[in-house]
Amino acid sequence: MNGDPSTPYSRDLGDELRQVRERYTTFRGRRIARMLGWDPGKVSNIEHGKVRATEIDIIQYLGRCGRPQTFIEDFLSRYRSAFDHYFVQVPTNLRTVTMAESSADKITTYNLTAIPGLVQTEEYATAYFEIGGVVSPEDIKTFVRFRMERQAILQRPNRPHCTFYVHENALRLKVGSDEVMEDQLMRLLFHTHVIRIVPASIGAAGIFDAPYVLWEYEKRSSVAYTESDLAMVFVQDLAGVKMCKSIFARLDALALSEEQSRSMVADLASRSREDLSGRKLHLA
Repeated sequence: MNGDPSTPYSRDLGDELRQVRERYTTFRGRRIARMLGWDPGKVSNIEHGKVRATEIDIIQYLGRCGRPQTFIEDFLSRYRSAFDHYFVQVPTNLRTVTMAESSADKITTYNLTAIPGLVQTEEYATAYFEIGGVVSPEDIKTFVRFRMERQAILQRPNRPHCTFYVHENALRLKVGSDEVMEDQLMRLLFHTHVIRIVPASIGAAGIFDAPYVLWEYEKRSSVAYTESDLAMVFVQDLAGVKMCKSIFARLDALALSEEQSRSMVADLASRSREDLSGRKLHLA
């Protein structure tokens, strides 16, 4: 456990407490600790999601922040599952995912049908949500903007080491126009991450029914993640994380090398460009 029992959700809710304190009061952490008769370290640990606060602690904290009973009850209903090693969220709740990946030292993902969100272009992401038909049209802009903002972690000097296992099917599945696909394939060639293509030629061996993500931290327990249109699932249970790691070990043995993968992506992008040029010439 690396001495830190926190989960992505506990860190998310702890940060929400900090935001409540800063928004509704002028109290710094040490001051609210004195008001509650707590050690300052307790406030810090709760706001960082490192320790489970009691319900009395939460009621006292939020009461000092002037929050009404309805707010406190809603927060408590969510906080009760904050330290669960398996927990599920609705797909529209994106804060916890962002909190999990923004502090990760290493991110490994697998996708069968889509380009990983962290390396999607804005046009590809928009077309993907539109085609899916699950996200309402009025929410698509919000989802796409959020996805683009998440990609800032790849530009940091201390960016996480990212390895994206992408099935060849995702490269060939057309999302949006030819121009959108060409731009997306070229985006994959950026060198801030590792691309490993799982070739279609290996058949069912390279197919897993769900996308997978593994977030690894220097001082925290690893977290496995998967999602569908219905739910997002976070797993910090040791057996679940071990299974996720075994899936990536299998993909490492099956996937093309990084050099071969980039060659495949570049070749597909080149073909897309040639097809697009030929089509424009024909129209002319």
